[in-house]
Amino acid sequence: MDRQQEFVLRTIEERDIRFVRLWFTDVLGTLKSVAVAPAELEGAFAEGIGFDGSAIEGFARIYEADMLAKPDPSTFQILPWRGESPGTARMFCDICLPDGSPSIADPRQVLKRALDKASDAGFTFYTHPEIEFFLLDRSAQSGADPVAIDTAGYFDHVPGGSGQDFRRSAITMLESMGISVEFSHHEGAPGQNEIDLRYADALTMADNIMTFRTVVKEVALEQNIYATFMPKVFAEHPGSGMHTHMSLFEGDTNAFYEAGGPYQLSTTGRRFIAGLLRHGAEFTAVTNQWVNSYKRLWGGGEAPAYLTWGHNNRSAMVRVPMYKPNKGNSSRVEVRTIDAACNPYLAYAVLLAAGLKGIEEGYELPAETEDDVWRLTADERRAMGIDPLPASLAEAIAAMERSELVAETLGDHVFEYFLRNKRAEWDDYRNQVTAFELSRYLPRL
Repeated sequence: MDRQQEFVLRTIEERDIRFVRLWFTDVLGTLKSVAVAPAELEGAFAEGIGFDGSAIEGFARIYEADMLAKPDPSTFQILPWRGESPGTARMFCDICLPDGSPSIADPRQVLKRALDKASDAGFTFYTHPEIEFFLLDRSAQSGADPVAIDTAGYFDHVPGGSGQDFRRSAITMLESMGISVEFSHHEGAPGQNEIDLRYADALTMADNIMTFRTVVKEVALEQNIYATFMPKVFAEHPGSGMHTHMSLFEGDTNAFYEAGGPYQLSTTGRRFIAGLLRHGAEFTAVTNQWVNSYKRLWGGGEAPAYLTWGHNNRSAMVRVPMYKPNKGNSSRVEVRTIDAACNPYLAYAVLLAAGLKGIEEGYELPAETEDDVWRLTADERRAMGIDPLPASLAEAIAAMERSELVAETLGDHVFEYFLRNKRAEWDDYRNQVTAFELSRYLPRL
């Protein structure tokens, strides 16, 4: 038994922890949980906890259903919303087959494989997400028309506002679980908020995002409101994204930094961006996996809809944030397409794979787009060589189906399952007769 496992077992005894929840996600990014008694934990570390994989989205076919969840002791945290004593804790798990080999269907393993590839090239991958979400009246939970809890706007200070109280409670809870928060504020739409997590390696951050979504939902429940990460809630207001800042480090050196380079960006950084742009359409179904995601991307409000990059251009898919003098380690790129309703393990895996491909193949970075892409005409965009992102889930599926890069990164099992699920979602969507159609066509057709 290693030292981390011993620390977990000792803490459980000292803090009177009666339940330990083992967390993992299915292919679509839904959090799964099984609770074990502390007495079972030593065996779980050694052999894993068995479960029926056929009951989990995308995990196994019926005839290969047996799976093992092996807890990662480095992710141990006490759950602050479960009361002080007796307590409840959680650990994220890696999913294995009965012979102990990693499951090809486990999203955490997909990201680990991508990170191993980066490590082989000498890189460590760090991310820093800005997570947006809406706080709504509880009636939205039952499918009623959403009603925001306030009418505030960007950076508004609302004295005594419930959003302000909510952010304080959520951040306190996150930090009690070892998740560092950098900024928080009200966003541009009524009821819309943003909390930014401090930089961490991509695997830790994906775990943190899953915890973040759970904490936000729990705090909302306590305050009798409803929190949602749905990308586009209100047609007339901006949607919610998860702009993610990314960097590669070689040891303690930021591989994206080059003193005197354009925007202090190294050749490695430029090629990373080029990879994101060249393969951007191919991985959009993963970073923006729901029908509703495309209402945000093509709904304006600074959402990116074209494969472009720029310095402080908030209509671009990839932005190079302002360089901080004497802080070379702060050099980074920001991907603005991704939304918080994705599976963060799969999304970070495909983003990293695209960037590494650009580095490996020496992709040339196209010219920077300084204009607001939304204000250009279609002819102007064509003349500038600006291609669009997929405009619907159907277009994103078609682009992903042709992608060798995404298939290789996800592995055949996850790739095929993900596509099959998304095709079914699109079929369900296009078979709907919407309120828009009834109000527009029924009175006159």
